[in-house]
Amino acid sequence: MNLDEDPNGAAFRREVREWLSANAEVRPPGALRLFESDHDETTVARARHWQAKKFPAGWAGITWPREHGGRGGTVAEQVIWNQEVEAFDAPEDVFMVGIGMAGPTLITHGSQDQQAAFLPPLLRGAEIWCQLFSEPDAGSDLASLKTRAALDGDYYVVNGHKIWTSFAQVADYCELLVRTAPEEKHRGITWLAMPMDLDGIEIRPLPTLLGATEFSEVFLEDVRVPVECRVGVENDGWRVTNVTLSFERGTAFTSDIMKLQEALRELVEVAKRITRDDASAWEDRALRRVPDQVLIALADR
Repeated sequence: MNLDEDPNGAAFRREVREWLSANAEVRPPGALRLFESDHDETTVARARHWQAKKFPAGWAGITWPREHGGRGGTVAEQVIWNQEVEAFDAPEDVFMVGIGMAGPTLITHGSQDQQAAFLPPLLRGAEIWCQLFSEPDAGSDLASLKTRAALDGDYYVVNGHKIWTSFAQVADYCELLVRTAPEEKHRGITWLAMPMDLDGIEIRPLPTLLGATEFSEVFLEDVRVPVECRVGVENDGWRVTNVTLSFERGTAFTSDIMKLQEALRELVEVAKRITRDDASAWEDRALRRVPDQVLIALADR
């Protein structure tokens, strides 16, 4: 589908290009960027600044409802933004989970108090979110997760192990799935919005082949999460999770797909240029750089 066939889509694209041209640096040709290789204080500060810069101009949450600070735009407009921003040095990836999944889930199932507490700082770039869903034995079969949460007064005491978490080391909050009814499966899961600075949380980086530190595994030992952080009803988290996953399957990864396409195009160009005697260039460009970025783009979040 050509989004520019719609006059509104073409007009929106022009508006996006004009704003990006005035507010962001053009990315140098050949500067392939699927994800930042490191997420140190400087990189995260750049991402927060960029998100805060987009907010007053209406670009921070394109598909979010206006009453929650968004633009009230369409999915097609979000896709157009994702296409256009790839030409610029704009650090978008750190806020992918929060803007694309956590925020929309809270808009759908969060209480008014939760929406007031979580949505404004997320949209303005003050808080970063990650997703603690996958486990070593619960990836494709997510409903078999084993991380448990036992109610103790006004707190859930959480114990478990999560893996393949993007941006855990820089996140302020996470989407956390826990099992609150051990005898159940789908009906025994609860969705928590957990602060990442609580006692008992240990984050261990999982370096990629290039040494990138986007992924981590997270260990939870007697972590006390306030009950007020529960989104939805206890043991009804699978229904909330399906809302989260629907947003994930929708627009959250469109930029990743485009970056993957760019990586594959670069791989083809490298293959066209190399010769039998050019093994060093092949090893450096094709065997090390591009495949690792492709793996990152396809990895389970």
